[in-house]
Amino acid sequence: MVIKVFLASSSGSTAIKKKQQDVLGFLEALKVDYAPLDIACNEDNRMWMRENVPVEKKPTNGIPLPPQIFNEESYCGDYETFFDAKEDNAVYAFLGLPPPPGSKKAPVKEEEAQEEVDDEEAKGEDDQPVSEEEEEAPEVTEVYSGCAPSPLHGVAPDVE
Repeated sequence: MVIKVFLASSSGSTAIKKKQQDVLGFLEALKVDYAPLDIACNEDNRMWMRENVPVEKKPTNGIPLPPQIFNEESYCGDYETFFDAKEDNAVYAFLGLPPPPGSKKAPVKEEEAQEEVDDEEAKGEDDQPVSEEEEEAPEVTEVYSGCAPSPLHGVAPDVE
């Protein structure tokens, strides 16, 4: 599967250029196979992109701006949806690609998921009853900031 990124090589908009560079740079960093398709120099690319962006995803003027991302013939999204997927660490799902082996988001087989549920239920059965005092006590979590405490911590500044 090849990801198609529709872009404009001769865009006068700095914002569009930055968005295009962001998408291409991120795909390169992930080593995702993609094909940049220029809509500025190729009328066929422009028409294909405009026809295949879903109506509900088109702006009010009806003309989608680059970059637009497709997985073969399937529409993935525009820059904003790409950006959201990137922020959520869900780029592979956004692109319709399986995550690479060993990644955190690797799909879990149904049997493994059921085993995890069974393990959780087994742990719950072994738990001792909790008293009301323990239930109401707030859980305290210590946060380590990585910095040594300041010798002036707790000292009010001199104000004149």
